[in-house]
Amino acid sequence: MGSKMEGPSTPAIRRDPYEVLSVSRDSTDQEIKTAYRKLALKYHPDKNARNPEASELFKEVAYSYSILSDPEKRRQYDSAGFEAFDADSMDMEIDLSNLGTVNTMFAALFSKLGVPIKTTISANVLEEALNGTITVRPLPIGTSVSGKVEKQCAHFFGVTINEQQAESGFVVRVTSNAQSKFKLLYFEQDANGGYGLALQEDSEKTGKATSAGMYFLHFQVYRMDSTVNALAMAKDPEAAFFKRLEGLQPCEVSELKPGTHIFAVYGDNFFKTASYTIEAICAKSYEDTNHKLKDIEAQILRKRNELRQFETEYRKALAHYQEVTDRYTREKQSVDELLRQRDNIHSSFTVARSINISGSSSNLSNGSTSKVDVEDPRAESPVEDGGSDGKDKSGKKKWFNLNLKGSDKRLI
Repeated sequence: MGSKMEGPSTPAIRRDPYEVLSVSRDSTDQEIKTAYRKLALKYHPDKNARNPEASELFKEVAYSYSILSDPEKRRQYDSAGFEAFDADSMDMEIDLSNLGTVNTMFAALFSKLGVPIKTTISANVLEEALNGTITVRPLPIGTSVSGKVEKQCAHFFGVTINEQQAESGFVVRVTSNAQSKFKLLYFEQDANGGYGLALQEDSEKTGKATSAGMYFLHFQVYRMDSTVNALAMAKDPEAAFFKRLEGLQPCEVSELKPGTHIFAVYGDNFFKTASYTIEAICAKSYEDTNHKLKDIEAQILRKRNELRQFETEYRKALAHYQEVTDRYTREKQSVDELLRQRDNIHSSFTVARSINISGSSSNLSNGSTSKVDVEDPRAESPVEDGGSDGKDKSGKKKWFNLNLKGSDKRLI
């Protein structure tokens, strides 16, 4: 339904998250969240533009909260410390208000190319909400509102639900046919009357539009973080398929009590306003859809476990395949060489051999005899007509040697 508020880069020096947030190890989720809000607002880059140390502290606070706000990560840290985490897998977030023009252009380019770049929410927006100085427009259940929000600004909406609607569950969705980049935010009311950011959902491209949604349906709903798959693709393209469902994360809140709840659409485009349509829907008239959603997500979770097991099998099979293909190449080369040698040996059985003349008599090899030139038998015949004396009777003229000169004279 909503992602954690930050997915920050890992600080250079990591301290105990409990120490960073000044909370005890048995602190409740609400105590951790309250401590984070105060420190994040204190060290936010918007309020400390000339203080690089504050920027590092802000990263450290965000990183610590990303661990302690996630029950699974908190459990892993409590049992194994930082060794339980792969530092390279932490998402990177940037603050648009803290970027120069050139860096903003580069970030926009990477985003256009499909590289997921998460951005933080402007401190001005967070502070105005915390101080309660925001303008909240009503968004009745069953209606929709369209608008355009400037970058690093937010439009706030109040959704009021009664007991029946709260029991049935409801959904808040935002879409943009212009494929604008935005965030859907949910705020909880603080004791001082202001509103603190509790959940956020970044827009994702779905078909020809971008969208984001929060689902309060009384059962565990999951959200898909596409950056997990994108990071896996960058590291190992072959492994990206197996990580495709790893971005499925449980939403932090599955139900809300009756009353008015504050949502906001935050402009997250790099240069221009974000066009959007926000709607609030009661789930009572979508009972069949609820069952389908619950069923399909259960199937996806089972498939994720199957893929984890299949990846191990695939890796083993791939390693074996590489081994046998390497052997195939070696065996092929070996067979080709043996056949080549065999052909050479076969070709040596011949009388038509080259004679190596080196100033001495020819040496015969392989036990074969030298080549004998055979002349025309007629040239060696001692007798022309089979006579026994063997003399050449060249004096006797033959008919074809007769002088026929004058034979063409006319007889008188």
